[in-house]
Amino acid sequence: MSERLRLLWHYGRLWLLAVAFTAALAALLATPTIRPDAPNINLTVGDIAPQNIVAPERISYESAELTNQARQAALASVRDVYDPPDPQVTREQSQRIRQVLAYLDSVRQDPYATPQQRRAWVQAVPELSSLAPSVVEELLSASETDWQAIKDEAQRVAERAMQEPIREDALDEARRYRVPALIDPALDLSPQERTAVIALAQALIVPNSRFNAAATEEARRKALESVQPVIKTYERNQIIVRAGEPVTPAVAEALQHIRQTQPQSDLRASLVAFLAALLVTATGALYINRFSPDDWGHPRQVLLLAVLFLAFTAGAKLMVPERTVLPYVFPAAALAMFVSVVFNAHLAVVVSILLGLIVGLLRGGSLELAAYMTLGGAMAALSLRRTERLYAFFWAGSGVALVNLLALVVFRLPAANLDTSGWALLVGAALANGIVLSPVVTLAGFFLLSRPFDFVTALQLHELARPNHPLLQELLRKSPGTYHHSLMVGNLAEQAAEAIGADALLTRVGAFYHDIGKTIQPYFYVENQVEGQNVHDRLDPRTSAQILIGHVKEGIELARRYRLPSRVRAFIPEHHGTMRVSFLYQKALELAGNSGAVNESAFRYPGPKPQSRETALLMLADGCEAAVRSARPTSLEEIDAIVRKVITDRVSQGQLDECGLTLQDLERVRASFVTTLKGTFHPRLKYPEAEPPVREPAHPPTS
Repeated sequence: MSERLRLLWHYGRLWLLAVAFTAALAALLATPTIRPDAPNINLTVGDIAPQNIVAPERISYESAELTNQARQAALASVRDVYDPPDPQVTREQSQRIRQVLAYLDSVRQDPYATPQQRRAWVQAVPELSSLAPSVVEELLSASETDWQAIKDEAQRVAERAMQEPIREDALDEARRYRVPALIDPALDLSPQERTAVIALAQALIVPNSRFNAAATEEARRKALESVQPVIKTYERNQIIVRAGEPVTPAVAEALQHIRQTQPQSDLRASLVAFLAALLVTATGALYINRFSPDDWGHPRQVLLLAVLFLAFTAGAKLMVPERTVLPYVFPAAALAMFVSVVFNAHLAVVVSILLGLIVGLLRGGSLELAAYMTLGGAMAALSLRRTERLYAFFWAGSGVALVNLLALVVFRLPAANLDTSGWALLVGAALANGIVLSPVVTLAGFFLLSRPFDFVTALQLHELARPNHPLLQELLRKSPGTYHHSLMVGNLAEQAAEAIGADALLTRVGAFYHDIGKTIQPYFYVENQVEGQNVHDRLDPRTSAQILIGHVKEGIELARRYRLPSRVRAFIPEHHGTMRVSFLYQKALELAGNSGAVNESAFRYPGPKPQSRETALLMLADGCEAAVRSARPTSLEEIDAIVRKVITDRVSQGQLDECGLTLQDLERVRASFVTTLKGTFHPRLKYPEAEPPVREPAHPPTS
């Protein structure tokens, strides 16, 4: 039941981590990018724009303001509607023309009227009241022949003009242009007579086409109906209003639309962010479950992976959207380097692909930037070798820079708008990204995160392997025998780790520190004792066993005090597993005379059994080195037999059940141990003793 609860707790934590990671990533992606230079869209008509205001995304809406302007323009284009010329008006006016001309005849022919009276009688006619005095004088003083010509031509022109439509609003136009154009050029008229004809005809025409209010209103209605709603569209980053310009009603309407649509935009962004986060989580989980299931056994490392991805997503959120050059500086390859070192290169490639998709999403679906990040990260993951050397990270960074440049060429070269300065900036960004920023960010991440997340890198292991490490110095000073034994076991286990593809450097460092607990009471361990003097001969077996077993607990406390990584600390308890201190147990049985009187658990190490191939190799190497050193074999066959016995013994006790070593691995380990031990404990030839030198008798003293 306890095992079931432990598994339930373990997988429950992983599910909780997956849910928390998905929620955090979705929230991070959905959060609007906060920029200090974000424009103020809360402007009203008449305000002056303090800066260029651009559309945050592509927007399209029905503009009431622009539609109203189009309706006003349509109304303005509709001309007033007038009825066709009214024949009744034309007939009535024709009669009026004759009446007026007949009246002029009577005025001219009155023998008793004075000139003043005649002028007054002419000007009393409404149509003639506006005639110029010179025209009136010409009409009254002209000879009968000339008057007849003037009268006939004026009547003809007026009646002819009335045959065409004369609108009320175009009467002046008809008088000014139509009447003069209708005068017969063949008539021999003097300038004064011509002027009199024009003036008289102009006075005698009236409008014959009246304004039709109903038809005009219908035309306006149809014009308004023909106006379609105006759809205004702004593309992403298109300027709505420039800095220093006043906000017009149309601009104010666009800003209001942006404010109103932000909640809808936020909802869509939230949905896209959630789906993207779910895709990342599902892809990562499926990959780990299929190709790297052992990682599930280390929740802290899974948490580290989640934190790293969130951190780089946050960095991309700040550097990628609405930027030009900065996205190409973003060191996405650093994540690939980090994951490649802490986990493995294949997972690093998958993480690079997922981060590239996120970056492309932040850039509005940019395939160029997604490929730039993905290819650079893949190059970093696959080219990083010999991570125990600093130059390896900068060498891998050079590969990243090269891939970055190739990606730029592929996506940017076909473009027509290339400029030297732009290319220089992008090339500089690509080189800085790969050669400088990615390695530096990776190394800084190792320094900052190794202790909080308890992981170990090759660089750290090399530091721990240095002989001047304080803990190794203390081991050498207090337990020299244990120190040299650790070196021997480290060499033995390292060779075996290389033979089966395990982490050789971790195995060697773990071997260096596996017995540091012996520095507390060094003389209780045979390798630190003077030959022939064993303090355990004076102790009872149980006490001796507790002292020997106690070096595991004391070693763990020392390792924690010196802040050794957990993967190195694991070698201390796991190299003994749950084995029994057999020779002391057998001695206790002999003294007790009854096996039931001896508590076997007091003679067993607390464990756990080896949980990794590296700690299992140390268990085997420790046992084989001690056994061979104790037996002092004289042949290669004896060494092989001892190694086989030790390995078989550990297998039969179930100590290797949880470490992942296969039978094929064990055979390779055996061969490696034999080869290494042969060079260390090789049989030595027994040379014959040399004859003692013959001494000459001493000469007696002479006096």
